[in-house]
Amino acid sequence: MLTLVWTIQVLSSLLLIVLILMHSPKGDGIAGIGNAAQIFSSQKSAEKGLNKLTGIVALVFVICVFLLGFGIVK
Repeated sequence: MLTLVWTIQVLSSLLLIVLILMHSPKGDGIAGIGNAAQIFSSQKSAEKGLNKLTGIVALVFVICVFLLGFGIVK
């Protein structure tokens, strides 16, 4: 069981790195003054799906960290 949780943690960490790198940059630049960048920004469905998938993988990673860190899995 311990090996399974370690494997899930390593795979989720690698997948999390890839998913975070796939996100589009959120830097507003000079348009950040006065919230001018909010006028032209709309989240597309692909971006929403990527955000959800990143959140799920991050949750799996955090659960594995707690299981291994507190010694619940042996």
